This record gives sequence, structure tokens and C-alpha cells, in this order.
Amino acid sequence: MADAACERWVAGVDGCRGGWLVVMRPLDDPSLARVSLKKHFADVLAMEPRAEIIAVDMPIGLPQRGGRRADIEARANLGKRKSSVFAMPSREAVEEREYIRACQTAARTSDPSRRISKQAFNIFPKILEIDALMTPDMQERVREVHPEVGFWALNGEKPLDLPKKMKVSPDQPGLAYRRGLLVAAGYDAALLAGRGGFRAADVGRDDLLDAAVCSWSAARIVRGEGRRFPGEPVPLELGIDAKGLRMEIWC
Repeated sequence: MADAACERWVAGVDGCRGGWLVVMRPLDDPSLARVSLKKHFADVLAMEPRAEIIAVDMPIGLPQRGGRRADIEARANLGKRKSSVFAMPSREAVEEREYIRACQTAARTSDPSRRISKQAFNIFPKILEIDALMTPDMQERVREVHPEVGFWALNGEKPLDLPKKMKVSPDQPGLAYRRGLLVAAGYDAALLAGRGGFRAADVGRDDLLDAAVCSWSAARIVRGEGRRFPGEPVPLELGIDAKGLRMEIWC
């Protein structure tokens, strides 16, 4: 491989229990991907070699009222997996620190009125961590992606029938299928076989696959092959949040 300074790099990032799991790869050689775990998203931004695109599985752009066109359009492609893309609640709801209050605020600031899941509430601190750092200019480099949308694209734009994990199945065929898609795309099977060498308390097996497919989406974006949801321009008030951030999902 050429010297790292001469390579073009991209990164895929997945929020996990231990912080932020990063799969960094040369643009043209996914087999040389490397994995790291960063405590803060600011640490991801400062990583060397510098990634041209950082594709992160975390919402960027918080609506005034719950629901984003990006979520609706991305979800429509996923078949049985559509619930993996949750309806983004309002900025006001995300800023609440208590679950009950967040649910009440989300219901009041959405139409139709909807509460939020505990799973969604648990990632609010990470959403706010990114939001505090993001600017419209930075969004040229840091793009919101979604792993299941990435796997849909990697699977020939066909929904995946198997969920990533099933409680009744010890061999997790959904994880195996997604791992196979990544290996076919050039990623090293050994790299994807575990948790990247990190503790189970910090990183799940699905986290590594999610970060890897995010890096695959990042490479597509750099090459001009990425797909954006929403696919068509939307009215300003529906597509740009209060900070001027575009509300869009890439794959």
C-alpha cells in the first residue's frame, strides 16, 4: 500500500456503548480498513489520516416539529426493516433530560402526535454531542447515514428480510448475511468476525458491521455515487433546521 499520507481516506462511525466506533479505510481498498474506538465525537473529527468524508450513524439536523422527510423517504425502501429508521422528534424533545418529559414534549411537537421509544431516548446525548459541534460548512465533510439504508444499497437496493439480531437464534443469521455483503464488497472477513478487539461491554458485533457499512457509504459519497434522502429538494422549513443544518440521510 502507498504511504498513508498519499492515500485518500474515508470513515464510517457508529455510536456504541463505549463511545464512537470508527472504521477508517483507504477510499480504493476496503480490505485495508482499520478499527478504532473514540470516547468523544470531537476525537473522531481530529483523527489522522484525515478522512475526506465521515459518515456517521446519528441524526444530524433536528426539526422544529417531529418527523423529517429524510426519515420518511429512507424508511419507505426498507420493507420489514423500516422500523430501524425512527421518526426524529423535535429539537425541543431531544433536549429534554427525563424520558417522561421527552415523551410529553415529543407528543406536543409532532403531528400526528407521537411519543418516543426508550431506545431513541437513550441516544439523545450522542445526538446532542454531534449537534453541538456541527455547522453547515462542516456538514460537507460529516454526513448522516443509516446502516440499514447502507445495507439496502449494498444489497442491490433490495430490503434485507433478516433482522441483525434475533433472540431465539444463537448464530444470528442476519449478522452473517450483512457480514457476507461487506466481505463481497472487499472488506476483510477476519476484521468483521468479532468486535474489533474491544470489550463486549463497549462494542457489539452489530456495531462493527454498522460502522463498516457506514464507511462503504462514505466511499460512495466521495466518488459521487451516493444517494440522498430526500431525493428531491424540499421547502426550506422542511429541509433545514434552526442551526442551518440540512436534514438528510445518505447511503
